[in-house]
Amino acid sequence: MTIQLPGADGVLRVYAPRAEPLALSTGAPFTSRTVFSAAHVVADPYADVSPDSPAAVDWDATLAFRRHLWSHGLGVAEAMDTAQRGMGLDWAGAAELIRRSAAEAKAVGGRIACGVGTDQLTGPASLSDIRKAYEEQLALVEESGAQAILMASRALAAEAQSREDYLEIYGHLLRQATEPVVLHWLGPMFDPALEGYWGSSDLDAATEVFLDVIAAHPDKVDGIKVSLLDAQREVDIRRRLPVGVRCYTGDDFNYPELIAGDEKGFSHALLGIFDPLGPLAAEAVRVLDTGDVPGFRNLLDPTVELSRHLFQTPTRFYKTGVVFLAWLAGHQSHFTMVGGLQSARSLPHFARAYELADGLGLFPDPALAETRMKNLLSLYGVAQ
Repeated sequence: MTIQLPGADGVLRVYAPRAEPLALSTGAPFTSRTVFSAAHVVADPYADVSPDSPAAVDWDATLAFRRHLWSHGLGVAEAMDTAQRGMGLDWAGAAELIRRSAAEAKAVGGRIACGVGTDQLTGPASLSDIRKAYEEQLALVEESGAQAILMASRALAAEAQSREDYLEIYGHLLRQATEPVVLHWLGPMFDPALEGYWGSSDLDAATEVFLDVIAAHPDKVDGIKVSLLDAQREVDIRRRLPVGVRCYTGDDFNYPELIAGDEKGFSHALLGIFDPLGPLAAEAVRVLDTGDVPGFRNLLDPTVELSRHLFQTPTRFYKTGVVFLAWLAGHQSHFTMVGGLQSARSLPHFARAYELADGLGLFPDPALAETRMKNLLSLYGVAQ
């Protein structure tokens, strides 16, 4: 069987899908790395919503996908930007997602960490407002029994006037956190509203503030997630962390080398790309657990082309590709997204994502993926 796929030049070409998926199975818990997949949400395709409506979520399918990740030994990073926080999922929806996912994690013994932000603020906000918003979300996450991930705040980026404002807000939150948290530095390529975070658009200056926050409260910081798509900067930051503070890579361009590490250390992982790569990523980490770094790289290096494709500029729309692949893989029955974000990428982009994912053997049922891809192509007028 073959399928005609449109290229970036608009020309159709013939592609022969693989017949069998990559043979992957569940296995023992990881021993050398802590690995989270930032998970997407599944929209309710039958909800009568408009672009301004609150998110309508298919809770059964959303939680089933999290059980899929847990079954492979991955932790779930919940209510993060992969779940469309600030791009279709509002705080009310995120709060419900946190409650449901944390309860599900407790039921199945899965590891979970949840995003804490300030997205209940809808207009200009004072530093006091921002602190209270963070506190509200932190309390909900801690009450749910999940680990907290302190996310970057659009409101704080807009209101903070100096490095001292960041030091004060984060210092206050860390002092009151009951358990060590993960600090998340999300770069402006993922969210343009976060330009100048930590008080400066100069990344060297921003890094110093970030490290100062950690140095002042090392006992309250489990780790940091760095999402700047800059491997060397992550390595430099990693080498300056206090003893006991982990680095969770958020670099969807360079994750194999960062997780493998070097003679001076390595990164753990908290990655959006591990949503579609879940079983393969888990297999690679188990190989790494045996000390087989080349075997780990042989499994994970070939996935980088797909990841760079999904996260290409404008990077914040990577969620569209993630959900698209979940649909092709059979994890949901439709390709509909919260906020209508399924329209954010082009048909050639989808075609290339399908080809790369199929080549990696990511689809449990390649025939189903092919059928669904052909159905999508037909909607665009591409006859097979």
